[in-house]
Amino acid sequence: MKDKMTNENVMSRKASGLKVYGSAVLFSLIVGFSFIGVKTCISVATPLETLTFRFNFAFLATLITVLIGLVKIDLRGKPKKKLALTAGLYVGFMVLQTIGLVFSTSIESGIIFAIIPILAKIIASAFLKESTNWKQNIFVCMSVAAVITMFVLGASDISVNITGLVILLLSSVSMACSNVMMRYVRGVYKPFEITFFITAGGCILFNLATIVFGIKTGTLSEYFEPLTHMNFILATAYLGIPSTLISALIMAYILAHMEAVKATIFGNLSTAISIVAGVIVLGEPLAPYHIICTILIIVGVIGLSMPSMAKKKEGVAQ
Repeated sequence: MKDKMTNENVMSRKASGLKVYGSAVLFSLIVGFSFIGVKTCISVATPLETLTFRFNFAFLATLITVLIGLVKIDLRGKPKKKLALTAGLYVGFMVLQTIGLVFSTSIESGIIFAIIPILAKIIASAFLKESTNWKQNIFVCMSVAAVITMFVLGASDISVNITGLVILLLSSVSMACSNVMMRYVRGVYKPFEITFFITAGGCILFNLATIVFGIKTGTLSEYFEPLTHMNFILATAYLGIPSTLISALIMAYILAHMEAVKATIFGNLSTAISIVAGVIVLGEPLAPYHIICTILIIVGVIGLSMPSMAKKKEGVAQ
């Protein structure tokens, strides 16, 4: 009987682990393909308009899900400030990222965002007391270095704008803090409750910004103009529903079951996926360093995950 229960526990843990890591890979795939949507949108709209309609789609889908009763939200007796801070940090990341890209290049942003797992590791270590061993640290650095190398080798010219650099760094810190906070409040809030406030906050903030900008420039009457382009509607729908709503929901879920640095490093995996997507969908050139760096990113992600999996097996054996 005891052996049967042990086997059932092992099978249950394996199934749970596969579900969590499968969700993390799905997150990487969704985010990895999102750059195609961004490229499509910026050809017909401004970054602010793209963000506004992105969060409009995200919040509309979230609201419909709640109204038809698929998911229930219950915040009674729960600390609202922690939820507001978690959602605010995520939206803050999006705001700072958008502003930072005005002053900087995509190369700079790619390099700065690659260090988010390291920032998450430092913050989680101080705030959540999560620790990693030296082997895990090597795999984290391997993945980060591979992403940075990929961007550097792919750049024809690298120029540094201090203002943009600082804003992008603050954006990365905000994202790392948001991930740590999602893990911190995992016992209080369901993933969907966190996601609901992220989409609602982003929708309100970016619409206010668009309205204020429209009044100031006299272009408020053109609010719906981007929606006259079907490719913009399809692209922002993808950016809003899978790439914002679903990805935030998945991230909140995996952070409830995985250490902050391990969950965050799957963002680097999405960079490798975006390269593959660019080659397959847009016909972009594939260089040897793309292949090498992608392999190193994947090895880094797998290597970071392996020690914890081995630890679980040891725990079961005991």
